[in-house]
Amino acid sequence: MNKNIILAGVGGQGLVLTTNIICNAAFKAGFDVKSNDVVGLSQRGGKVWGNVRIGKKVYSPNIPPKSGDILLGLEPLEGYRWSGVLRDNGIAIINTKVIPPVPVMFEDAPYPQDIYENLEKKYELITIDAVEEGLKLGSDKIANTFLLGILAKKLDISQECWKEAIKENVPEKFIELNLKAFDIGYAY
Repeated sequence: MNKNIILAGVGGQGLVLTTNIICNAAFKAGFDVKSNDVVGLSQRGGKVWGNVRIGKKVYSPNIPPKSGDILLGLEPLEGYRWSGVLRDNGIAIINTKVIPPVPVMFEDAPYPQDIYENLEKKYELITIDAVEEGLKLGSDKIANTFLLGILAKKLDISQECWKEAIKENVPEKFIELNLKAFDIGYAY
């Protein structure tokens, strides 16, 4: 299995933790893994992104244009911005919870209303309001774990590897909640 995964979101959404869990699960499954995160704007609620490359042997974390297999959009607009890295017919897994960027909040720019229609034209699109799903279980802090469950079905990595990675990376008091969210995402 060779997979290139792009993650895109807004600072404070847990992109680094999500990247760590993906890398940990892939490593446990015996794959070589390389990743990078660009999180410099995270303290201002700015856009953040990262790459994870999984394979038998991986030499660089950087994903060339049109070579991404899967996009994990933690926020719709940020996912849409990075969709150009996906190959045609790639997979876009998008959390539908909107976090408007500063220009939108100050009414200097509109929030695009055609994100999903545009994504569906080129990619397999999977959407979920992961924040709302998290609130149903008791915490919006587990939103990304629903996305990880959906992602897990698209990768040749056992559920056990994913669950061990979750247990090793999330705070102990949130382990059971995250495991439930993962299972719901996997069944989605």
